[in-house]
Amino acid sequence: MLLKVTVDGVVYEVEVEVEEDPRPPLGTIFMGGGFVPQHAATPAAPAPASDGEGIKAPLAGTVVRVAVKVGQQIADGDVLVVLEAMKMETEITAQNAGTVEAVLVGVGDPVTGGQVLVQVQAGS
Repeated sequence: MLLKVTVDGVVYEVEVEVEEDPRPPLGTIFMGGGFVPQHAATPAAPAPASDGEGIKAPLAGTVVRVAVKVGQQIADGDVLVVLEAMKMETEITAQNAGTVEAVLVGVGDPVTGGQVLVQVQAGS
């Protein structure tokens, strides 16, 4: 590569050989979600009913509010936990009535999709 360099007002032409370190490829980049048409209404993401494993996070995010305590009676549709992901809040709701057996997260905790947030004993 031929470069022009000026030093104290004098122009020099300098030939430079540039060796670049090979850059590893980025690999596969996954973006979550999928396509949602703009006209479709997107309800709050309800968590699945307790299946012995508990109420799970439908997406990765940060816990911004825990709305229940151990021993609390809950009804179908009650908000259990609120997650924030990409500046949007998602309410995790109960699918069935029951009693909260354990709260496994606290405000500020990062969570991953599929992580158990709350364990509920159904039908209480």
